[in-house]
Amino acid sequence: MNIKRYSHTSDNEILEYYYQSKDGQWLGILLERYTLLLLGVCMKYLKNEEEAKDAVQQVFLKTLTEAPRYKIDYFKSWIYMVAKNHCLMKLRNKGLRHTKELSEDIVIEQTSINQQDYIADELTYTTLENCLQELNEEQKQCVTLFYLEKNSYQQITDKTGFNSMQVKSYIQNGKRNLRLHLEKKLKYNSGN
Repeated sequence: MNIKRYSHTSDNEILEYYYQSKDGQWLGILLERYTLLLLGVCMKYLKNEEEAKDAVQQVFLKTLTEAPRYKIDYFKSWIYMVAKNHCLMKLRNKGLRHTKELSEDIVIEQTSINQQDYIADELTYTTLENCLQELNEEQKQCVTLFYLEKNSYQQITDKTGFNSMQVKSYIQNGKRNLRLHLEKKLKYNSGN
């Protein structure tokens, strides 16, 4: 399968091909597309290049075994969470191995920075998803296609029937409204 041939194919289209054919090569295209993202996530948490590379390979294997069990809507978000959860479990297990005689509280304390990052990222991600739902339908559709599914303006025009000026306007206004909703919710959640 020529991977470059699918460089302009959206993640969702590739997922559809995968679900129809059950051919793991489609997942391979998506994994190759996000290898650098995965390596970055693993480096952020593990702080060691060799461990991060090993973790990426383990995430690849996990994806190949887990993906058939789920209906994945946004591959990039899903694979990001798989990688992050894998790294957090690895850190937690490492902490448990080195501190068997200590209580769970101490282990949690040792990895609290990573867990706090994880909780903050989770809160932001969940808040972002909620804010996306507050956009009007046209903005939500165009923002999702552009930012989450990596479609070009032309692809969005083809898929939605909106003209290019409408697409640009919906993306621009949607992005602004999303930022305003997000700032308001995060400010509210922080108690300010």
